[in-house]
Amino acid sequence: MGEEDYYLELCERPVHFEKANPVNCVFFDEANKQVFAVRSGGATGVVVKGPDDRNPISFRMEDKGEVKCIKFSLENKILAVQRTSKTVDFSNFIPDSSQLEYTQECKTKNANILGFCWTSSTEIVFITDQGIEFYQVLPEKRNLKLLKSQNINVNWYMYCPEGSVILLSTTVLGNVLQPFYFRAGTMSKLPKFEIELPAAPKSTKLSLSERDIAMATIYGQLYVLFLRHHSRTSNSAGAEVVLYHLPREGACKKMHILKLNRTGKFALNVVDNLVVVHHQDTETSVIFDIRLRGEFDGSVTLHHPVLPARSIQPYQIPAAGPAPVTSQSPVPCKLYSSSWIVFQPDIIISASQGYLWNLQVKLQPIVNLLPDKGRLMDFLLQRKECKMVILSVCSQMLTESDRATLPVIATVFDKLNQEYKKYLDAEQNYTMAVEAGQSRSGPLLRRPVRTQAVVDQSDMYTHVLSVFTEKKETPHKFVIAVLMEYIRSLNQFQITVQHYLHELVIRTLVQHSLFSTLHQFLQYHVLSDSKPLACLLLSLESFYPPAHQLSLDMLKRLSTANDEIVEVLLSKHQVLAALRFIRGIGGHDNISARKFLDAAKQTEDHMLFYTIFRFFEQRNQRLRGNPSFTPGENRAARKLWGSHIQYQEITGGWGGARKLLVWRTLGLVLKEQNFVPARISLSLFTVVRVDSGC
Repeated sequence: MGEEDYYLELCERPVHFEKANPVNCVFFDEANKQVFAVRSGGATGVVVKGPDDRNPISFRMEDKGEVKCIKFSLENKILAVQRTSKTVDFSNFIPDSSQLEYTQECKTKNANILGFCWTSSTEIVFITDQGIEFYQVLPEKRNLKLLKSQNINVNWYMYCPEGSVILLSTTVLGNVLQPFYFRAGTMSKLPKFEIELPAAPKSTKLSLSERDIAMATIYGQLYVLFLRHHSRTSNSAGAEVVLYHLPREGACKKMHILKLNRTGKFALNVVDNLVVVHHQDTETSVIFDIRLRGEFDGSVTLHHPVLPARSIQPYQIPAAGPAPVTSQSPVPCKLYSSSWIVFQPDIIISASQGYLWNLQVKLQPIVNLLPDKGRLMDFLLQRKECKMVILSVCSQMLTESDRATLPVIATVFDKLNQEYKKYLDAEQNYTMAVEAGQSRSGPLLRRPVRTQAVVDQSDMYTHVLSVFTEKKETPHKFVIAVLMEYIRSLNQFQITVQHYLHELVIRTLVQHSLFSTLHQFLQYHVLSDSKPLACLLLSLESFYPPAHQLSLDMLKRLSTANDEIVEVLLSKHQVLAALRFIRGIGGHDNISARKFLDAAKQTEDHMLFYTIFRFFEQRNQRLRGNPSFTPGENRAARKLWGSHIQYQEITGGWGGARKLLVWRTLGLVLKEQNFVPARISLSLFTVVRVDSGC
């Protein structure tokens, strides 16, 4: 199989540590995700490495016997080492602090310490076979203070650092689990619950092993995972994983069952909210997603593997040696080895090889393994690094070779826009809450996190739709149908459609000379009004003359584009229409005279200029009691129109009198003699004259 067939892989940069051997013991700290390599009880050195540690921690400690457990506190401030079943030794790693060890013995008499867990940088829990003891470490005083304890018979324990919960196995069979929750110096006892065993045990010995239990956070909720090797139902002989939801408040409840349909040795990981089940016998793994729809039987939801079983992608271990030469080829790693140890959520350790890996999910191969596009999109939208894969799926389903049907495309668009709408609503609610001042009086507000599942319009336009429309081999009807389907989906979720999507539709229609369709889309408001869209329509006038009027109508409907309408009319030398529009909206008292006089000049229509000029004189008379322009306007008029503009009455009275109109503009003197106007209307737009003998 090629790399495209594997959907699980080991990380490229594992943590490399000294292999386990009779001299070197290896320990793993599940809270800090650190590997401890302890040589000769620490006398010859302790090396601590973690996935995020650039520089490993190295130190030596006195060999006081076999080390049973060793862990740093959070932030690596205090080291705890268990060498006996009664005590735990501590050393401060705080600058300017004493390096001398101090010891704490468990309080319960005759109790044996099973292990310990750090819950913070200065708080630690001892788990004994007779109960649990919660301490505060006082590094300055080099001692511990008991905060709380609980007596209970314990078979084994498990700690989930993500949820700060310790799970204790109690009773003879071990299937009654008692959880404790730790936070900020407090220990809370949660309701205990019972794990349903496959069948009634015939003996009274321990029936539930810690190897069959895991704790992990899945989709923000804490779950206890029980690997049941034999199904309780007679019609299924395969193993299954039972998920118990463990809330902070309320009883634990069985929620999901993952059907494995096989038997043998299994191991569990949780990667990117997916439950990964490894099967050692077949050296394959399967993944489950509890967010995907399953079969609900009235009490629990049954899930089957999302994808066919596949092996982890083959991994090559670099050749050993301080300076490997080019002739040394990497050594293949033995996958699903019996020496592998699995830790939650995504840790795989090979102590014999000296490697710690993080297990990773590869999304791109899943695209071809999950043909149902709707289910594929449901799956991808839950993953962390999903955006580019989702966009590639959208592009792929529009190609000629893998073209999907319009209903399938619509389903994909709806799923994407549903997530998009959730984010927009959350962002709007946050903004409104901040503006209302709720952050001061109410609980702490957190701005919504924009995950990669939010595929917005710009993402679709840049990576999918604009590229799709440029493919000449695609039928234009299909192109338009896809574009309109995406716009339909946005409107369905009440998302404002960005203008560049409408422009893409218009350009596609114009490219194929579908002007009647364009006209209908605009006439029936299939394409939303916007200023950029109106400007685009103006640019199409040479191809489609009605586009000019369609643009003006759109700007008029916007009610916020009055300036743009005026500019459009003036650019078309429709000066009177522009002035008529301005007066209609009541803005004629504030407009610039220079702009209109300049536009009238460019028409080279002297009577039009006279009409516009007289209009502004009348406006000045009405507003300021004087027809003259302001000094600034007058200077502008002189600059535009030449030396001066003069109107000189030769005889008195307009009624039946003879007049001489002298018009000087730009150095041009126009004389019209024997000009007898029977009627002159100096109204807003028209000058009607009757010439006699001209």
